[in-house]
Amino acid sequence: MTPHLKSLSTPTGPHPAEPAPASAARAAAKDAAEGVRSAPRPDPCPADQRHPVAWLTITAPPDRTTPTVRSQCACGRDLFAAGQRRALALIADHEQHRTTCPFINPAAPSTGRTAA
Repeated sequence: MTPHLKSLSTPTGPHPAEPAPASAARAAAKDAAEGVRSAPRPDPCPADQRHPVAWLTITAPPDRTTPTVRSQCACGRDLFAAGQRRALALIADHEQHRTTCPFINPAAPSTGRTAA
C-alpha cells in the first residue's frame, strides 16, 4: 500500500525561478556599468628598470585578533609569523634581509658557504 501524500498548494506570486521585471533605474545602472573598465595595472617593468624584489605583507585586524606577517623575496625567502611578538621579530628580520640579499643589494657579502 502506498502512503498518502499531501498535495502542495500552488503559489500565487511569480515563480521563484523567473527573473524579476526590470525597472528603468536598474536598466540604466546596468548600461552605465557595462561601459566601465577597471583601472590599468602598473607596468611591471617601468622605464627606470625598477621591479619588486622583496615583499612584506602585514595583516593587523582591527578587532585585535592575531596579527600575521609574511616576508617574501625573489631569492626564495618565504617566511610567515603569527602573533605580535613573532610578527615584530619577522619585520625586523625582513629589514635585515634587505641589507644582505644579493637580489636587492648586489654589493652585499654573500651569506652562502664558499668552497674550501
